[in-house]
Amino acid sequence: MLIPTIIMGVIAIVLLIIAYQRGGGEHILGLKSAGNILLQITPLLIFAFIIAGMIQILIPAEMISRWIGVESGLRGILIGTVVGSIMPGGPYVVLPIAAGLLRTGASIGTMVAFLTGWSLWAITQLPLGIGIMGWKFWLIRLACTFLFPPIAGIIANRFFSGVVLFE
Repeated sequence: MLIPTIIMGVIAIVLLIIAYQRGGGEHILGLKSAGNILLQITPLLIFAFIIAGMIQILIPAEMISRWIGVESGLRGILIGTVVGSIMPGGPYVVLPIAAGLLRTGASIGTMVAFLTGWSLWAITQLPLGIGIMGWKFWLIRLACTFLFPPIAGIIANRFFSGVVLFE
């Protein structure tokens, strides 16, 4: 986590310097915008981290292992796909939950399917998607991405199940 933090810090400082050098107070506008985003995102982050922590504590590791662990096989991948597809919220909500499940015993394939289902199927976006793009487009989009989450989960289990993610 240290390297990504350093990289993001360097990028932020470089952009701040560029905005400052352009003049016109753009750096101040950028910082105000960042503050507004921070105020909007902070509650989501807090709740997502609470959920992730509670998952690790309240759900027995044996249950996680049975339903979405390596032993669950295709069933776990399908569960991850479906749950991911109906999971509300952006990456600040979903990624901590996925990390908490991984730490508790979920298989890498299930979490890959979970995140792929969340990003590709995004059932929670259905009303907005149909409203803006139309139901035909939404059905085409779903048909074109339908098999990807389970396939991604199967590939992840097959080739990366032995990888240690957290130490």
